[in-house]
Amino acid sequence: MPVHVATHPLIAHKLTHLRDRRTTADDFRKLLREISFYLGYEATRSLNSMPQVVTTPMNAVFEGVKIADKVTIVPILRAGLGMSDGLLDLMPRAAVHHIGMYRAKESFLPVEYYNRLPRNEACDVAFICDPCIATSNTISAVCSIVKKWGAKRVIVIATVGAKVGVDKLMQLHPDVELFIGAIDDILS
Repeated sequence: MPVHVATHPLIAHKLTHLRDRRTTADDFRKLLREISFYLGYEATRSLNSMPQVVTTPMNAVFEGVKIADKVTIVPILRAGLGMSDGLLDLMPRAAVHHIGMYRAKESFLPVEYYNRLPRNEACDVAFICDPCIATSNTISAVCSIVKKWGAKRVIVIATVGAKVGVDKLMQLHPDVELFIGAIDDILS
């Protein structure tokens, strides 16, 4: 599946402020939420819809659409939490299930410490939130967990990533789509 790198000047502008060391913690959280919203907007473009008939305030019948896919947002604890609100702004009825990971001190391999994916309730599309893809060990592990859970489609939303980590993620999970704000040769 493809890697979608944001090209919109507004996202680039917000990423610049996000990366600025002078950015306050409050502004960082706001920027992360906004960037996640815009990346999520692009990532939801391929959701399936179905017809829905409604009655307007003028008592007219209108034939519209509603999202047909069962959608789940999966933030990776704790950093991914800052991204989930931006996606919930887009999809307020989406389920949210958390996965907690940490890196082992000696091996630097990801270790799962928390998993709130409900049994026998897999989704059509899972949006995994991780602000930064460095080596891709953590995001790759979470993709495997979500696939094993039964998600039919997995979409990763990340703010920034190292080229080596993004390449490794796509090699290990070629069926996963990635929507990312920027890819750096070396994370800055």
